Amino acid sequence: MPRLLALLLCLASVGLVSCASSTVATKKGTRISSVRTTAYTHSESDHIVYGKATAIGSDLKFGRVRSAAADWSVYPVGTIFQIEGTPYIYQVDDYGSALVGTNTIDLYKPSKTEMNQWGVRNVNIRVLRWGSFSKSLSILKPRAHWEHVDKMAERIEKQKRL
Repeated sequence: MPRLLALLLCLASVGLVSCASSTVATKKGTRISSVRTTAYTHSESDHIVYGKATAIGSDLKFGRVRSAAADWSVYPVGTIFQIEGTPYIYQVDDYGSALVGTNTIDLYKPSKTEMNQWGVRNVNIRVLRWGSFSKSLSILKPRAHWEHVDKMAERIEKQKRL
């Protein structure tokens, strides 16, 4: 019986490890592995009405610090992260309807060529500073007549209740 119990405990621990989150907090930030990333540009048909403006009203950035869009109930506005192996810092300052309910981060690129070159990539990121769910909610609430915005706001409010 003790051997059976030990075997069951061993199998359970292996199962737990295989189901464990791929998020690891360190002094250098929170490492999240295999994050799905896509790219977008200001000249895409679904973004053209916004021009080079982000959801927070600033200009899209593409320098050492670059703009990124995400589901703000996953990566709140103001989240700062770095893709491992790159020198660039990304700031979540935008969102998109296709991102809601996903863990995908959409990276801003200044041209369709660069956007297409990025394609879809799974990358490891290091969150250097988490953004603010409260600030996200204050921006989203007045826009909640849009279904995707309402979903993000509802998810943030649900997290606050937990």
